[in-house]
Formats: sequence, structure tokens, C-alpha cells
Amino acid sequence: MARRSNRESEEMYLEAILILRRKSANVHSVDVMNELGFAKSSTSRGLHLLMQKGYITMDPSGAIEFTAEGKKRAEGVYERHQVLTAAIMKLGGSRELAERDGCRIEHVVSDELLELLKKFVAEG
Repeated sequence: MARRSNRESEEMYLEAILILRRKSANVHSVDVMNELGFAKSSTSRGLHLLMQKGYITMDPSGAIEFTAEGKKRAEGVYERHQVLTAAIMKLGGSRELAERDGCRIEHVVSDELLELLKKFVAEG
């Protein structure tokens, strides 16, 4: 498997935390680790980098919270994922293909293309 870029890895963590936070008010590193299927050491390192960048904080119990900037960034990643998934399915792709490839494309798609895809998806 190809090595992930720092941006892709960062975005995967942010999106995973956002999804987990929608299911539960309390999200901890073990939840993120299980969601992504990463090793404990990788998850710890990834979350530490998100804290250094000011995207998340952790309270004394280890609960993860977004900063305003982190939540904005996570929601942007999630939106790209949703738009790409919908566009691929509208083109005739299966949900499996749309989820798999949408997740890969979301990290490199330009804002300009994303806007075009949003219009495409919104068209009846």
C-alpha cells in the first residue's frame, strides 16, 4: 500500500474524530485507533500532531475536543467525502466504489473541481 501524505493522514484523523463525535460526546484516542484500524503508537503520534497544529485539545480524562479551526477543517474534509461519494454514485458507481475512491480522492481534489461536483450532484 502506498504511503499516505501528511495531509491525507491528518485529514483521515480529523474526519474520523468528526464521525465519532457525531455518535458520542466523548471520543478518546482508543476510539480513533479502532475507527481507523491504526496502531496505538501511530494514533498517538497523529493526535499529538493535530494538537500541535491547534486542531484538537484533550482534557485530563483524554477526551478529544475540536478547536474552532479543527472543526472547520474536519467538516470540510467530510463535505468533500460526501460530495465525491454522491458524484461517483450519480455517475453509476456502486456505493463500495464511491466510498473507497471518494475517500482517496478527497485528499487531492481541488476546490474548483469540488464546486463543479457539488453542482453536478445538486442537478436533478
